[in-house]
Amino acid sequence: MANVHIDDVDGNVAQILELHSKGCEIVRLAVPRPRDVPFFEKIKDKLRSQCIEIPLIADVHFAPRIAYDCLAVADKVRINAGNFAERPGKSFGEGRNFALDEFSKFFEAAKSANVPVRIGVNAGSLSKRILEKYGNTACGMWESAHECILAANRAGFHDLVLSFKSSSVALTVESYRLACSEMDRLRLDYPLHLGVTEAGNGQYARIKSAVGIGGLLLDGIGDTMRVSLTENPIEEIQAARDILQASGARRFTAEFVACPSCGRTNYDIQRALEVVKGKIGKLECARSLKIAVMGCVVNGLGEAGDADYAIVGLPNGKVNIYKGVVCLAKNIDQELAASKLERVILADI
Repeated sequence: MANVHIDDVDGNVAQILELHSKGCEIVRLAVPRPRDVPFFEKIKDKLRSQCIEIPLIADVHFAPRIAYDCLAVADKVRINAGNFAERPGKSFGEGRNFALDEFSKFFEAAKSANVPVRIGVNAGSLSKRILEKYGNTACGMWESAHECILAANRAGFHDLVLSFKSSSVALTVESYRLACSEMDRLRLDYPLHLGVTEAGNGQYARIKSAVGIGGLLLDGIGDTMRVSLTENPIEEIQAARDILQASGARRFTAEFVACPSCGRTNYDIQRALEVVKGKIGKLECARSLKIAVMGCVVNGLGEAGDADYAIVGLPNGKVNIYKGVVCLAKNIDQELAASKLERVILADI
């Protein structure tokens, strides 16, 4: 998600171009005021004039009018199920009927505009009546989304994406799993956008996101994702790629495995791993490969048994290079090992 104020058209274009260059495939922009909609359109026009076709999502809270206006300019509109259509002071049933009516009208407009809509359900912004009945729970998250689904069905609109985000990893995962279970029960099949919201910054934020998003990906859940970091949005792209790669959902580079080393390791395995990653990681032709860098022969070949290529340390401080379990080169100086491995891979491929 871009973090430049939307009225800074050039600033947004520059940030989106950088995000795109780093591998970002979809960008969301906050549109907080009605007068901001033309800025969104200008940003999109400038990108399209440079042949950048990355989809742009308008992110709208509290103001249905803005969401309606964005249907004319955005590739997708994201609305918050908890604050789009609530009438305070009514009973649960009256409030629900009001929300269904308002959502239905919006989905009719989205259908006419042929624009998809993401229903963003956030634990931190569930409606008051949902909180009073269900609490801040996975059931409440699902009920909030289900109301939108019912309204969309009423309008004959089915181009929905759903998300169920919380700053709690456990609640996030539980909510997505419940949503999948309920959709299976109801024979529904909507794409899911994954994320652990308000994850923070630094290593812990990445771990939270990896546990939540990665766990769901391993369940086969998820179609798009955002890693929410309180950092430059550029950092979100690398974190997302790492999660996708680690979960096996996507491959962006060769897969590298390495032992943590111990007293049996007689060469600089940390340095060797960095050099190998630097050389092999840049090879487009090596994207599907698994490369192992192991400290010694005790567990080296066994633990690297499913690797395509491996560097394994020897007691004399040198290394052997393997293709599978076949030794291709013996007693190689560790400083030459990465270059030798690169040549072997390029010759094979």
